[in-house]
Amino acid sequence: MHHQEQLGQDIIDAAGKVIAVHLNYPSRAAQRGRTPANPSYFLKPATSLGLDGAELARPQGVEALTVEGEVALVIGSRARNVALEDAWAHVGSVTAANDAGFADLRWADKGSNLRSKGADGIAPIGPALLPAQEVDPANLRVRMWINGELTQDDTTSTLIFPFAQLVADLSRLMTLEPGDIILTGTPAGATVAQPGDLVEVEVDGATHDGGHLTTGRLANKVVQSSLVLSPVGALPKLTDADRIDAWGSAEAAGITPADSRPASILTPELTEKLKSVGTATLSVQLRRRGMQNCHIEGLIPTKPGAKVVGTARTLRYIPAREDLFKEFGGGYNAQKRAVDSLRPGDILVMDARGEKGSGTLGDVLALRAQVLGAAAVITDGGIRDFGPVSAMDIPAWGANAHPAVLGRRHVPWSVDETVACGGAAVVPGDVIVGDEDGLVVIPANLAEEVADDAVAQEREEAWVAERVAEGNAVDGLFPMNAVWRAKYEESLAAGPEDQP
Repeated sequence: MHHQEQLGQDIIDAAGKVIAVHLNYPSRAAQRGRTPANPSYFLKPATSLGLDGAELARPQGVEALTVEGEVALVIGSRARNVALEDAWAHVGSVTAANDAGFADLRWADKGSNLRSKGADGIAPIGPALLPAQEVDPANLRVRMWINGELTQDDTTSTLIFPFAQLVADLSRLMTLEPGDIILTGTPAGATVAQPGDLVEVEVDGATHDGGHLTTGRLANKVVQSSLVLSPVGALPKLTDADRIDAWGSAEAAGITPADSRPASILTPELTEKLKSVGTATLSVQLRRRGMQNCHIEGLIPTKPGAKVVGTARTLRYIPAREDLFKEFGGGYNAQKRAVDSLRPGDILVMDARGEKGSGTLGDVLALRAQVLGAAAVITDGGIRDFGPVSAMDIPAWGANAHPAVLGRRHVPWSVDETVACGGAAVVPGDVIVGDEDGLVVIPANLAEEVADDAVAQEREEAWVAERVAEGNAVDGLFPMNAVWRAKYEESLAAGPEDQP
């Protein structure tokens, strides 16, 4: 027989400690770009709790009142240094929570969140308590709506730290008393609510005997308060980075992130010059300037014969190590950040150490690069989904096709630093030119003069080819002696109609 009770003020009054988890859902960790190895927490005063129907008051001067749907655990029996397998038995009830806060005050207390999430009534819970021992803690659903629009929807099946682990971990050093509340983290979709918005949170899930229980919707309206914070302490302050964090993305916050990268030196005119000449010619011009080691070698193209010119962006992988991949390989890692930051005309160059035993590029990331207007992707590691990637418009070069995922051999590590790829050093901002002969790296400061001289060289070689086609011997013509040089100069002076 299922039973549940309406959460009342007496439950809130009985709360001694309120403990909140920083990160616990993979979807949220992906937004933050990091996955913690262990749970971390902050304390909230019991007076920060509120009831269903209470108003969420935003003080004067506060811009970003954040709202976060969560599952709240209410401790049912005293827990002190309990074993993991016994921990869930100490949870009495489960309910919904909105761990709201003022992002404008987070800067003052850093990770403690004391003022940003400690205001009176800022964290409503309810409306109903679900008996914890009748539900599956790994099969609960949490959702949040703002003005009826669903903004959060996730389940506890993928938690980084299961609920029992939180109880066992906390009980190692502190006694959890009946009535203590644990706010277990929020999934992706947490955002900012404005005065007038109705924020609703619901937790529901299956019972062990196949039934279904729900807390009902915890509903709270955001209102503008008349409270003016006196200057006796920290005052509200937000940077664009804070706004992006509060809203969940730059797009949601209405911010175009500043791009600190230098502008590409590739003008449309310079790009056309470089496209008009072959990499063999560019290689000659670089060699004439003492640049012998400027070739990315040993890679196969997904689109043989493609001609690309672009500005180098770089991504470096380090050898796989389980603890490092767990911390840096998941979520919004360096690989995803590198791809997401590509600009039109960029070429992403991946340093995979020539390791061929896993994929470093797949169809989804290749498609993202294509949508962003990138000119190409180059990796000296493997390419997964080689067929679909080959069918895309964007050219790619790789060491080989390979079905294994990234984590088998690599940890994505850093973006836009000098890397090695296919035996060549590549600096962000270098110019990359690729064709059927291969890939050439041109330092940005040499690109203009190399392009001009390459155009002149190919014009000369085309004239020589015409003379050979007319039946002339190559001796003295290729390379040109003084006589042939004079004839060539005469043809240049005569005008374009006499030139090939």
